[in-house]
Amino acid sequence: MIIKIGDFGNNLVSRPEGREAFLSARAYIIDKEEKEFVLDFTGVEVLTPSWIDEFVSNLKKEFSQAEVSYKNTDNPSVSESLKWVGK
Repeated sequence: MIIKIGDFGNNLVSRPEGREAFLSARAYIIDKEEKEFVLDFTGVEVLTPSWIDEFVSNLKKEFSQAEVSYKNTDNPSVSESLKWVGK
């Protein structure tokens, strides 16, 4: 399943926003039986480690059986945030 992170906004900066985005994704777009998630960062201009940590940590916690990968991470804000949180 591809999750378009840019659908949550182009400036993703706070931990509460990251949690809210995860809860929204879980309620409306994530299939409970999903085995793979691809997070697509197209359209994201600003991403902070706290936002992505909140989203990915909850995703991995609730869907521990699933693989998580990333695409369109060329934006320095995205790539550095992913490095910072060790994802």
